[in-house]
Amino acid sequence: MLSGLLKAFKRLVVLLTAGSIVYTVVAYASAETPLINVSDTVAKEEIHVTHAVSNEDLQCLAENIYFEAGTESYAGKVAVALVTLTRVNDKRYPNGICEVVKEGPLYESWKTRNDANLPDEERVYFPRKHKCQFSWYCDGKSDKVRPGIGWDQAREVAYKVAVLGMYKGMVEESTHYHATYVSPAWRHDMTLIGRIDTHIFYRWDGSK
Repeated sequence: MLSGLLKAFKRLVVLLTAGSIVYTVVAYASAETPLINVSDTVAKEEIHVTHAVSNEDLQCLAENIYFEAGTESYAGKVAVALVTLTRVNDKRYPNGICEVVKEGPLYESWKTRNDANLPDEERVYFPRKHKCQFSWYCDGKSDKVRPGIGWDQAREVAYKVAVLGMYKGMVEESTHYHATYVSPAWRHDMTLIGRIDTHIFYRWDGSK
């Protein structure tokens, strides 16, 4: 099962540590690396623009990478991006990047709820706290991005994965992950794929 991970991401070294598989980056962005220069960071033969992705969707994907994997390695950021896109292509989830990132139950603002005559397009909704698919989006904390290498890498990864179609197969179409310090019950219904940094990845098999 893990052979797909190794073949798909040749720039990673696999370290076996206490029975767990941890991925670490050999070479990619450093503090001196600019936001993205395709000619510098990707071999020319690897450049293939495979998808038309809106700026809004790229922003949503970059934010998801930044907040979900901001402290992870480059590989960890790529893995979160791939999970996000796998969900977009799975009929059990919304079919847009922003919709997948922001998926979760909503409640209507009291400012619009009390106006029965207000058109639907003018109503204001908010995500229910701690109920979103990606926790950062409704954890009650600030969603302000801090400029720096973390944000630069998140934007670079979003572009490479969503637009260039790079690193496909690295996490074998994983649909879920959780931090190593929690043990959610849903993991028992999933196929274990592997671990990257502090995230353990799973695939929800069945009808897609």
